[in-house]
Amino acid sequence: MNFVTFYQGEEKKLGILKDEAIVDIGQVANRLNHSVPQSLDACINSDESAMDAIGKLLESATNEEMLAANDVNLAPPVSNPEKILCVGLNYRQHANEMNSPIPEIPVVFSKFSNALSAHEETVSIPEITDKVDHEVELAIIIGETAKSVSVERALEHVFGYTIANDLSARDLQKRTSQWVLGKSCDGFCPIGPSVVTTDEIPDPQTLSLQTVVNGEVKQSSTTADMIFSCAEIISHISHHMTLKPGDIILTGTPEGVIMGEPEETREFLKQGDRIDLHIDQLGTLTTHLR
Repeated sequence: MNFVTFYQGEEKKLGILKDEAIVDIGQVANRLNHSVPQSLDACINSDESAMDAIGKLLESATNEEMLAANDVNLAPPVSNPEKILCVGLNYRQHANEMNSPIPEIPVVFSKFSNALSAHEETVSIPEITDKVDHEVELAIIIGETAKSVSVERALEHVFGYTIANDLSARDLQKRTSQWVLGKSCDGFCPIGPSVVTTDEIPDPQTLSLQTVVNGEVKQSSTTADMIFSCAEIISHISHHMTLKPGDIILTGTPEGVIMGEPEETREFLKQGDRIDLHIDQLGTLTTHLR
């Protein structure tokens, strides 16, 4: 299934993307007098029977319970993660363009929930930076508690996948040995537009990724170029800390970032820019800058 979180007034509601429309699951459930999770966070923490019930509601939806996707304001699909973890330098060609050695273990850092923003949201560039960069990334949404899990069993703990933009203020990032100030500015973790469940993504290492800025392709690669696979990342992190349902893991970005260009030709992101990130089977995540 393809889950979204959307606004109806000030209320956040659970929807499922189906044929360019969003099914209002709560509305269907109320009509049929069924009890199902009313948020994606609740879905992630529910058992398989709840997901089966949502699947049956989806089949029963009427045209009146479907909203045109283009007319709906989306929220970040996961709004309350305990952790947002990121892996740096996880694509071979990206490590090369940054003149960095291939990591021997995953380079893990964090963002915070203030950085979350949604598809088609406008994100403000802080006055303190003028070197904002784009990073298209496959993001993992954890579905089951994972502690010291093996690589072989790691993907069993995944609920689904989404697109993320690891927006980075390079001057702030490089100012100190810790990257957090350059990575966690408000809105600097756009995710979405939806979360696609694992039954629709049997192998996350075969997906193409692309970044388009103002109509120009900047990044184009595939998750096959990852140094550490999604399963290896989950296993590695779970041996250091317990991963909880709803946690988000950004798995790294491929080559083509602005920082990887020769210094004299770099043109960092600016107000008015539009960034479209595309990943196969996950759709397109759009961010506007001001």
